[in-house]
Amino acid sequence: MSTWSPSSWRDFPIKQQPVYKDPEAVKKVEEELAKFPPLIFAEEARSLQDKLADVSRGEAFLLQGGDCAESFNAFNADTIKNLFKVLMQMAVVMTYSSGKPVVKVGRIAGQFAKPRSSDFEAKGDVKLPSYRGDIVNDADFEAQAREPKPEKLIKAYYQSAATLNLLRAFARGGMADLTKVHTWNLDFVKGKALGKRYEELAEKITQAMDFIAACGITPENTPQLHETVLYTSHEALLLGYEEAMTRIDSLTGDWYDCSAHMLWIGDRTRNLDGAHIEFFRGIKNPVGVKVGPSMQADELIELIDRLNPKNSPGRLTLIVRMGADKVEELFPPLLRRITAEGKNVVWSCDPMHGNTIKTDTGIKTREFHNILAEVKKFFQIHKAEGTIAGGLHLEMTGEDVTECTGSQSCNITVDTLADRYHTQCDPRLNANQSLEMAFMVSEFFKDLHK
Repeated sequence: MSTWSPSSWRDFPIKQQPVYKDPEAVKKVEEELAKFPPLIFAEEARSLQDKLADVSRGEAFLLQGGDCAESFNAFNADTIKNLFKVLMQMAVVMTYSSGKPVVKVGRIAGQFAKPRSSDFEAKGDVKLPSYRGDIVNDADFEAQAREPKPEKLIKAYYQSAATLNLLRAFARGGMADLTKVHTWNLDFVKGKALGKRYEELAEKITQAMDFIAACGITPENTPQLHETVLYTSHEALLLGYEEAMTRIDSLTGDWYDCSAHMLWIGDRTRNLDGAHIEFFRGIKNPVGVKVGPSMQADELIELIDRLNPKNSPGRLTLIVRMGADKVEELFPPLLRRITAEGKNVVWSCDPMHGNTIKTDTGIKTREFHNILAEVKKFFQIHKAEGTIAGGLHLEMTGEDVTECTGSQSCNITVDTLADRYHTQCDPRLNANQSLEMAFMVSEFFKDLHK
């Protein structure tokens, strides 16, 4: 294995990259980014790895969720706050049912770039470069909008910094206080059956809080009742940006990608001889890899050995995204092989990407019952194999959007998708559907222990 450096990936073939007109302008932007302060510090990333090690042993559960692709235009405090609230709701529901802490990781403060199935998009006789996320180009179907612009890397950094700053304020400034669980309910959830179900759970928690307060344990003397930690993550697609944000930790001398606490490699860029594997093998952050239907057992073993040669618990999360109709056939052989080899990994379920469909009018959507079916099968497979279903990875929002059809909490049909279809890439669960998913996963927790 060759000597690693933050730039050694440049000697390897790379996929899913934009083609900039002016490489020198890109180089100048990357050099500027390399001088900027880190967005996270290494000790935070080590703390997350410790918590993910707990997940790998079945002592905690991973909840990872957020936007498919963050938007420059939709960037505001309410959007961030609503996602924070619904993640807190989901976590408290899961913790209450499982009796285990939930490790909360947002797809936020850096989730801007998106891999695409084609380099180009065509409408009629017009063919333009595909939209690759606001960090690269613009979604409007116009030649100028689709031109990759290196200065967008700088804007993505500043938006990530502002987002992370607000998330820290929410997490440590009192919004996560368990005496305030009733206030996490979003306005458009209140009054509905799901909102009432959450309020009933919140009332039980309030009663428990009143009891322990009478015993002298309060948010004022026990920070765990008043504060939380929400880690950040994104797909590390644009390696020039990631290289610029990679710094040596002064305490350990190790390299950390300081753009987020956790980074992952997508299913389209996980080739063993590629640039992304080369970059990821050298950073010490906890990392993830999407495991899709084409993954073979031998390939997965080699990938694990490349990314986690010391077999360290919590270092590597395998995010399974097979599709509801394939997971029962394709996942168990991989699970058995990795278990037999004694590999320390976190198994997480991404039920979104394998269940995307297009309507007759060309709108991308996901059916809630297919999303839920893959999650249920993921839990059932682990129960049958005696292994640990460690986490859930969702594309979701705290907004009242209409992008995924179905669910008991929302009467969204193909005909009503256009009402509030705001995503710039892939369809997301709205707040109601996300909370419903949390309650359903709670039922799966109970089934595991029958």
